[in-house]
Amino acid sequence: MPVTLTEKAAKHVSNFIAKRGKGVGLRLGVRTTGCSGMAYKLEFADSVNPDDALFESHGVKVIVDPKSLPYLEGTELDFAREGLNEGFKFRNPNVKDECGCGESFNI
Repeated sequence: MPVTLTEKAAKHVSNFIAKRGKGVGLRLGVRTTGCSGMAYKLEFADSVNPDDALFESHGVKVIVDPKSLPYLEGTELDFAREGLNEGFKFRNPNVKDECGCGESFNI
């Protein structure tokens, strides 16, 4: 299943890549940390590795390393503003439980 961006998230990422002046897309992964075991990591990608999974959503490339892919399959990344706060929201169908602070999850 693909990893996708909503139109809002894609526009936000595109704007940041344009301001940054370089980049091929958004690299999405997971790392071991937090109360529940895993946390998302996001960074701009300047290249795609041969073993990366590559998805495209609303004109933005989403790059996922092979170790993270099983945890992220089917995930939709949104960008939301709530009052003074703004940030990415992950809709991951694989998540079984999240910690109370919202920083980590487990599968």
